[in-house]
Amino acid sequence: MVGDLFDSPWKVLIVAVVLIVLFGSKKLPDAARSLGKSMRILKTEVQDLHGEETQAEKDKAAAALAAQPAQPVPPAVAPTQQHIDHLQQQIRDLQAQAPASEATQRTPQAG
Repeated sequence: MVGDLFDSPWKVLIVAVVLIVLFGSKKLPDAARSLGKSMRILKTEVQDLHGEETQAEKDKAAAALAAQPAQPVPPAVAPTQQHIDHLQQQIRDLQAQAPASEATQRTPQAG
């Protein structure tokens, strides 16, 4: 029924003329502006709703990953740990040398 209303350009023109007569030409731009704002608000709310659904899916996926048992560390991480151990050993060596060098620098000054 409604689909048949707009199948001809003459029917659309008649509907437009009736709207102009009923609401007046001054109120139509305001009505169109209000309709545009309402459509933007609706679009934003729908996008937010889809965003919340996406966030819920991400939370479910994260919970599923947390429930799985931990997998072993890949071998690529091992050289990094060796490098860290080597650097820590260098720091310990430097700290051990620091008190010895401070003792040699602290000689009594003749005054």
